Amino acid sequence: MDDLRDKYIGLIADAADEAAIEDLRVQAVGKKGEIALKMRELGKMTPEERQVMGPKLNALKDEINSALSAKKTSLADAALEERLRTEWLDVTLPGRGRRQGSIHPISQVTEEVSAIFADMGFAVAEGPQIETDWYNFDALNIPGHHPARAEMDTFYTHRAEGDNRPPHVLRTHTSPVQIRSMEKQGAPIRIICPGRVYRADYDQTHTPMFHQVEGLAIDKDISMANLKWVLEEFFTAFFGTEVKTRFRASHFPFTEPSAEVDIQCKWENGSVKVGEGDDWLEVLGSGMVHPKVLKAGGIDPDVYQGFAFGIGIDRLAMLKYGIPDLRAFFDADLRWLRHYGFASLDQPTLHGGLTR
Repeated sequence: MDDLRDKYIGLIADAADEAAIEDLRVQAVGKKGEIALKMRELGKMTPEERQVMGPKLNALKDEINSALSAKKTSLADAALEERLRTEWLDVTLPGRGRRQGSIHPISQVTEEVSAIFADMGFAVAEGPQIETDWYNFDALNIPGHHPARAEMDTFYTHRAEGDNRPPHVLRTHTSPVQIRSMEKQGAPIRIICPGRVYRADYDQTHTPMFHQVEGLAIDKDISMANLKWVLEEFFTAFFGTEVKTRFRASHFPFTEPSAEVDIQCKWENGSVKVGEGDDWLEVLGSGMVHPKVLKAGGIDPDVYQGFAFGIGIDRLAMLKYGIPDLRAFFDADLRWLRHYGFASLDQPTLHGGLTR
């Protein structure tokens, strides 16, 4: 018994790591260890011998277990001391820098547009992105056979079987906000309506979801001349240079007369420079609000008249900041966002300038 004790106490003292400790535990007190085998021999002894050997074996087992536990704790403490000696931190060093996020170009341009029109007395109006068929089409004098109402152009929501109501749509423009604002506020009114819109189209210059800002001004003596002045003032402030416009006759169901608006530009090395040159670039549609649209908004067309226009916020961002592909706006590519994004303090103000 003493030889067994001295053997394992010596081996435990010389153990160099926890793996060696575990091997010794198995050899000594495991199910097939030497002490366990000795305890099995108790059954072959006489009662008198068991009374002597049993307590001695239990005491030996407890001593070996205590020695194993103490050595394991000692090895763990030594490992911790070594780790603390080799792993250290200079608390006087500056903290690790965190990469700052950036303002998306669409958010930036939306703020720029809002700031410019606010300076001209326009309020910002918002509305739901899921619209009724009436607000999105009927109230805007868009007939049932119009191509915009086809499923190839518009996203319609699902109706339960047996529900014969016209389905709701993902709004195809922010014009429904104009109707809602006319109903709520009446005339005179001067608002812009920025927001997301949805159309079933996808290529380099079109995406199924994009952003648009529309403007509406209604009063008793508003004319196309006011529209032209507002747009030229806006483009001049937005691009930071004087911009001339050209109106071309067109047709929209919600305006009469209607006009496509081009801005002065110059093409140079595959890029466009706004405000110089002899070329023209189509940027928006506009016109005088149709009398039927005024009636749908609860305004008397015999007393009031006004203009409306709509332009893509994404397209404005592409033109001003030289972004070549509309689809990249929605790819969530961090490299793209870091390149074209804006610092959080680059907020637009008229007195501080609206350019980067």
